[in-house]
Amino acid sequence: MAKFLAELLGCTLPDKGTGQGFECHGHPHVALKNVSKRMENMPQTPPFTGMFGPASYNNNVYQSKEESYGDLYYHENNLVSGSLEALIHHLVPNVDYYPDRTYIFTFLLSSRLFLHPYELVSKVYHLCVEHQRLSDPHADKLRMRKMAPKIVQLLTEWTETFPYDFRDERTMRGLKELTHRITSGDELYRKAVHQMIQSLIRKLTALSQYEEALAKINATAADRLTVLKAKPQSIQRDILTICNDPFTLAQQLTHIELERLSYIGPEEFVQAFIQKGPLDNNKSRFSDRKKASNLEAYVEWFNRLSYLVATEICMPVKKKHRARVIEFFIDVARECFNIGNFNSLMAIISGMNMSPVSRLKKTWGKVKTAKFDILEHQMDPSSNFYNYRTALRGATQRSITAHTSREKIVIPFFSLLIKDIYFLNEGCANLLPNGHVNFEKFWELAKQVSEFMTWKQVECPFERDRKILQYLLTVPVFTEDALYLASYESEGPENNIEKDSWKSLRCVLEGRKSAASVGFSDNSMSDRN
Repeated sequence: MAKFLAELLGCTLPDKGTGQGFECHGHPHVALKNVSKRMENMPQTPPFTGMFGPASYNNNVYQSKEESYGDLYYHENNLVSGSLEALIHHLVPNVDYYPDRTYIFTFLLSSRLFLHPYELVSKVYHLCVEHQRLSDPHADKLRMRKMAPKIVQLLTEWTETFPYDFRDERTMRGLKELTHRITSGDELYRKAVHQMIQSLIRKLTALSQYEEALAKINATAADRLTVLKAKPQSIQRDILTICNDPFTLAQQLTHIELERLSYIGPEEFVQAFIQKGPLDNNKSRFSDRKKASNLEAYVEWFNRLSYLVATEICMPVKKKHRARVIEFFIDVARECFNIGNFNSLMAIISGMNMSPVSRLKKTWGKVKTAKFDILEHQMDPSSNFYNYRTALRGATQRSITAHTSREKIVIPFFSLLIKDIYFLNEGCANLLPNGHVNFEKFWELAKQVSEFMTWKQVECPFERDRKILQYLLTVPVFTEDALYLASYESEGPENNIEKDSWKSLRCVLEGRKSAASVGFSDNSMSDRN
């Protein structure tokens, strides 16, 4: 989101993964080319789309090559558990062994439940330097030449996939100490490491700039809400005056979704649900380090979109206008479905199903609901969202075989993804009775998160519309109480419960001088109908 947030706010943000001020000196591309030649015999790591196959395990990945380290347990050649120390040893390469990317990703994702990333860096450092005898100035140079590129590649995997770990100064310091030790005396590796660290710094800088931009967006929305409270008559625009083409609005929603997805780190799924580690004596494992909150920001966006839809429907005075807005959002939701943007689709459906909207029976009576019924059927929660999961599998398959960037788009219903991961975590123990780490559980967790990693890397192919994006991100939205009040003033209360609720809301809001602040006039209900 950094690019178009910068355009909206008039500030300059670096492209994610690029930027000035971090250029490598010398000839880094030549250095990497030469290093690659030395690493040509190493296992090649596939992209995320190829990391996890349809089977539960990959035999080649989990077959132990460290027979001397016997504290790992395999079942039919699949690694299912092991002591934490044994798993750390299995992560660190040696002269004859390099871990597959599936193991690296799974262990780095789950290890933070048992030790801080900076503690893991320290353990890797000692294994690489002391256990591999690289601290010995008389060590075999050939051994060092074989080890260094593997360690550099491991650290590159880590910094590329979990860059937010290195927001912690202790983790960054450990990284620099390790790379300094293994590249000492070798100019080629120093240049490769320099480029790796500068790439990491660019990612962390982009994240900080993105967080600042989000804060400014939220401040702008708050300022507009303040103006609205002071001058309720300032509501002069609605979504149809900004964009009356459903496909265009669906495209702009997809821009917001993909940009916000792109900044969510895989470790945030772990941090969201597991704040206490088994080795922490019930202390939060993440309380003393700066962690990203992009996952929370994305959930907040879903809620905002739902309330925005409900606000746009409840705000118009005339019934036919409200019906037109409902039909417009139905068409937008259908376009989101066709694009593969299931998160915006569900947010729109959620907004239209909110009680202040669903109770507008006279308004709904003027709406052609056949298309809406089809969409609701697709997102029906029965049978554990069977219809949605079927559609998601279809979109995922389309993405795998895509010939165009548009066909690659898969934006899952995010709340359900989080729910799936939550129940996976709650349903299985982190540690087995013998004290081993339950690696079988973390393999399944990594499979789900790695699929998300593939989806979030897709670049949005649609052209940005600054005006529409600004409206979606900053226009004031009604609170739940304000929505109910608008709904009652549009179509009067139908029973005593609704009448009491309406009177209570009017008293509360008027007592706070909020009847005007939410943009309602004293038009009679007959006028609104």
